[in-house]
Amino acid sequence: MSMIMRPEHLDNLLHARLADPFAVLGMHRENHGRDRVLVCRTFRPEARQVVVCGRHGHGRHPAERVHPEGVFEAVIQGGGEHFAYELEVTGHDGTVHVVRDPYSFWPILAADDQYLFNEGSHFCAYDKLGAHLLEIDGAAGVLFAVWAPAASRVSVVGDFNRWDGRRHMMRSLGSSGLWELFLPGLQVGAVYKYELTASTGEILVKTDPYGFGTEVPPRTASIVCDLAQIQWNDAEWMARRQRWRPLTEPMAIYEIHAGSWRWDPKTGEPLDYRKLAHQLVPYVKDLGFTHVELMPIAEHPFSGSWGYQITAFFAPTARYGSPQDFAYFVDYCHAHDLGVIIDWVPGHFPKDGHGLARFDGTALYEHDDPRQGLHPDWDTLIFNYGRDEVRSFLFSNAIFWLHTYHVDGLRVDAVASMLYLDYSREGGDWIPNSQGGRENLEAITFLRQLNAEVYSRFPGAMTIAEESTAWPAVSRPAYSGGLGFGFKWNMGWMNDVLRYLTKEPVHRKYHHADLTFSMLYAYNENFILPLSHDEVVHGKRSLLDKMPGDMWQMFANLRLLLSFQWAHPGKKLLFMGGEFGQWTEWNHENQLDWSLLDFDSHKGIQRLVLDLNSLYCTSPALHASDHHPDGFRWIDCQDIENGVVAFLRSDSGSGQFLVFVLNSTPVVRRSYRIGVPRGGQYREVLNTDSAWYGGGDVGNGGSVPASRHPWHSYPFSMELVLPPLGMVALEPVDG
Repeated sequence: MSMIMRPEHLDNLLHARLADPFAVLGMHRENHGRDRVLVCRTFRPEARQVVVCGRHGHGRHPAERVHPEGVFEAVIQGGGEHFAYELEVTGHDGTVHVVRDPYSFWPILAADDQYLFNEGSHFCAYDKLGAHLLEIDGAAGVLFAVWAPAASRVSVVGDFNRWDGRRHMMRSLGSSGLWELFLPGLQVGAVYKYELTASTGEILVKTDPYGFGTEVPPRTASIVCDLAQIQWNDAEWMARRQRWRPLTEPMAIYEIHAGSWRWDPKTGEPLDYRKLAHQLVPYVKDLGFTHVELMPIAEHPFSGSWGYQITAFFAPTARYGSPQDFAYFVDYCHAHDLGVIIDWVPGHFPKDGHGLARFDGTALYEHDDPRQGLHPDWDTLIFNYGRDEVRSFLFSNAIFWLHTYHVDGLRVDAVASMLYLDYSREGGDWIPNSQGGRENLEAITFLRQLNAEVYSRFPGAMTIAEESTAWPAVSRPAYSGGLGFGFKWNMGWMNDVLRYLTKEPVHRKYHHADLTFSMLYAYNENFILPLSHDEVVHGKRSLLDKMPGDMWQMFANLRLLLSFQWAHPGKKLLFMGGEFGQWTEWNHENQLDWSLLDFDSHKGIQRLVLDLNSLYCTSPALHASDHHPDGFRWIDCQDIENGVVAFLRSDSGSGQFLVFVLNSTPVVRRSYRIGVPRGGQYREVLNTDSAWYGGGDVGNGGSVPASRHPWHSYPFSMELVLPPLGMVALEPVDG
């Protein structure tokens, strides 16, 4: 029998140009001469012969090879209605397989899902797009779905079809811009990408934007994963988290880069997720931290970006294991009462050809105009927050990490770059908004809606903004004009205090305001005080190496910095290595210098961090009123000549208060009088000059009395010995 397939369809099939493969492949009623016949057509380059086997008594129908490259047609004379069938495929080696035809299935993605996605309000688009294990009409396989509205053809390619874009061309779902294809028989572990034909005719090969897993870099393909098989044992933690109130609870965050915290001594490679869990969690818990924050964990091709240039937003990096391994890490943290925060990067993405950049040959996820779409600092592309489908992508990604992986918070990177259209741009290099201003109105709307969704869906979870400008009300609700974040990094405090303490002590009196200015705005936002990775790279030196003076002074200054951070209002964040005085600045290609802990001076820093966390977590005065002005009061902030400040931290609920006195000079201050609100004995609960921390043991013998001697507007006062470059904390014995 002669070929029924139209020559132009054959040509388009063999050159991967079929815009509607379901109109050509599969089973159809077609005209053949004067007859109306039922024809089943398949493209099987690997087959020597194909038989169409009816599933419910419709017989066997041998197919004829109508083109030597593997196009087969089975003509069922007088075939009547369509029927369910399988394909019996005999390979060139004689092996016989019975398979279901991908082109025998009806459309699967629901109209409602398409509508919500196009509207920008599909908050769980990851449940529909990407690669999903399904069983349809008794056939187990994988449903692929991708958004590529400007493509003229999209195919799923992988090891299973020898990366041949002709084999599995997808169905276009019309104006939604979505494409789908169900591949029966495909299983977990299948490696795949999308091959697209742009309107220009250019062939593009892309990683799945919604893919749950990837190959280990530098390989870039997506991998079919079954996240439903993840076993969770953190129900108790998740239930408690719903009752957690972050503003009034202690929160001390240990920030890490997973690949450079500690290496496996047997392999000389970074720890995998499971080994990281078993080594990091007890270490962090023993130091008293409440949370660990991971620098971006989503897949990224360039290790030197530290994870901030992401190409697979829904896939934990395969460098350290599988998605199940990452879930184990989170679960293990929760089992040991440790929260997990991840860095989330909705501000930009790299230009890598396999990623989101010009995904379907057009500026799909980004802006086309470089004045809007190109980030000048990082040479990356900026998301188009005004495009509905892009918002669905980003909303879904945030929800995905919180829901699927149970993470407890998202630290949102580079928020300032999202808020300002002229961020890091010269005049004329940016386009004003519709009102003529520099604010990115679409990004503002996106962030407000994102935060509202996160807080409504995940009680106890949090969003944290890294926002480096004075944008107002970042951590205030959207209904009152804010952006809706739970917290904001206090970059002002960090810059001021580091500038102050990196000065030689003799010069500090000329910069005294750097130590005190932060209290003028401490309650404008819900602040986290960060000493993050950004402060110990690119020639900035480590925290310890920043400090002036001889060896003794450098360690004393670092102890002073850390103690002031923990005493100051605001939640705490410390980057790995800072807790024991890492000498060299952070290098993502090396592990921390753990051998330093063999030295008492470095071990002393670590002991101080432990005691600071213990004091912070057990003292309501240091966390319950972190974000309320009633929790802080200066005793004296004007002793510029002596370089001394004194203040109270208090909690009205428990009545507890603590007295802190900081001496930023290398001079012992004896008989130094400060006013206090209550008389009686005060216990010295912390002294950073203790020999236990590596200091000289200058202090107050463990306690000091306060007498009725008015001072600093208080009815009582005490005389203290202030250690050099040190801080002391005191608590009334009956308090």
